[in-house]
Amino acid sequence: MKHTILGAGGSIGNALAHELLKSNEDVRLVSRSGYHIKGAEPFIADLTSLKETVKSVKDSDIVYLCVGLPYDSQIWATNWPRIMNNTINACANANSKLVFFDNVYMYGRVHGKMTETTPYNPSSKKGEIRARVASILEDEIRKKNIMAIIARAADLYGPFATKSSLPYIMAFSNLMNYKKAQWLIDAYDLHSFTYTVDAAKGMMLLSSMEECYNQTWHLPTSDAIDGETFIHIIARVLGLDPDYTVLNKWTLKLAGYFDKTIAESYEMLYQSEYNYIFDSTRFNDFFNYSPTSYFDGINETIEFLKAKLSRPLTDKFLV
Repeated sequence: MKHTILGAGGSIGNALAHELLKSNEDVRLVSRSGYHIKGAEPFIADLTSLKETVKSVKDSDIVYLCVGLPYDSQIWATNWPRIMNNTINACANANSKLVFFDNVYMYGRVHGKMTETTPYNPSSKKGEIRARVASILEDEIRKKNIMAIIARAADLYGPFATKSSLPYIMAFSNLMNYKKAQWLIDAYDLHSFTYTVDAAKGMMLLSSMEECYNQTWHLPTSDAIDGETFIHIIARVLGLDPDYTVLNKWTLKLAGYFDKTIAESYEMLYQSEYNYIFDSTRFNDFFNYSPTSYFDGINETIEFLKAKLSRPLTDKFLV
């Protein structure tokens, strides 16, 4: 089968590509830069162009939409609906199945667990955009114009999740450089993190089962953990003291005046102010799958990072 990854080079696109290649699958990597991995076919395309998207999807059996756009609401509002519509049209034209890797922004602040039946109630501009994009795909599924899966994950950590991963930026990177770890708002609230390898394996399992299509699934994720415990595990693995500081909203708001990415992140701080509990019970039960424990996931992440740090770093590894 031909597996095409739209958005190759990102944290999930990278993890997925490596898992597919380990299974000896035929993989095409679509990016604007020509990103490549040994054993896969690189393909250059701009997914905001319907013509280029159609070409990139040609002859594909399964297409994975794993695009990561710059963290900017205006860019999201312009490009996300266009990319989704182009992808749907391209998949319909090629008779390809679609797996859309999604986040949980559309749920907004949730009291209790986030499940596949949690209603859309966005608490941010980005959440409103993600709700709109998911709804576009859901409408096409209802019209039977496409066979597709929406596969959602919590915040990511693990191999390949660096530049776009808060656990990497605030905890792994700092501790590995002998600095204090950092955490947002409250280190005692519970927070779910999806391990990148689990997310990749989860999408592969879903894509292989006909009965999983035309539904939303939560990808396998361990039970929520508090920030202090997460930091303590990293420090223990590294043999360091678990020193950390907590960044409050005022500090982040001030920093946002000097850094656009921080400013764009400010509206998402509700995810750190309250418990953020992502539930993947449905997936775990259906596939009899046990998500990677945080201890094992953190160990494997550090091994991955150490292996990459032993050679010159490039954007091919820091994604």
